[in-house]
Amino acid sequence: MKTPFILSLLFLGIMLSFGFMPKPENAKKPAVLVFSLTKGYRHASIADGIVAIKKLGEENNFDVDTTENVKAFNLKNLRRYKTLVFLSPTGTNVFNDEQKQALKQYINKGGGFVGIHAATDFSFEWPWYGQLVGGFFDSHPKVQQAKLLLVDPQNKVVEGLPEVWTHTDEWYNFKSFNNSVKVIVKVDETSYEGGTMKNDHPITWYHRFDGGRVFYTALGHTKESYKDPLFLKQVLAGIEWTMK
Repeated sequence: MKTPFILSLLFLGIMLSFGFMPKPENAKKPAVLVFSLTKGYRHASIADGIVAIKKLGEENNFDVDTTENVKAFNLKNLRRYKTLVFLSPTGTNVFNDEQKQALKQYINKGGGFVGIHAATDFSFEWPWYGQLVGGFFDSHPKVQQAKLLLVDPQNKVVEGLPEVWTHTDEWYNFKSFNNSVKVIVKVDETSYEGGTMKNDHPITWYHRFDGGRVFYTALGHTKESYKDPLFLKQVLAGIEWTMK
């Protein structure tokens, strides 16, 4: 009667030693928090973005919470999340000193950050945030189609994206740009009107910053973006990279 029990223990030991133990069905999934509070211009695409990110979570095994409450920015709450997604928030002086410190400590402790579109049109008064997100919004021309170029086609973060493709969006020009970021997509300023960055115009980038991982894409102004598989591939790549 003891033989099956002994064999079970032996099998369990082998599985553990090789790291083959299956996760329990109720194992907790990683979670991201989408923050979309606006104190300035509010993008009509925010609702579409939330739906799209929740769908990415369902399809790729991570939970998605949403908030527009600055009180969510305390370290006890933030440590529940692998990544924070700033989905086109706008405004200055949105966070008080304690909330800013909580975000900074979250990043210092290895937290992830994904900025989408107007995440660079936020907290202009806070230089640390500008370095985190990679720069600040300066201006933009009208929404129009332009040509996007992969800077580093071999980079795993952009795996599966074409080296050249066209996209319709609101093309941000940037100021106070953090040149230490790793730019992975640029927009060809000769393909549209209104670029001010001498045709060296970053659109998507990532970097390790102050202990954390950060990804940003300036795409995402239009509602249609959140049904564009190439744009969503970028967003998912950013979330997955920052969650590592």
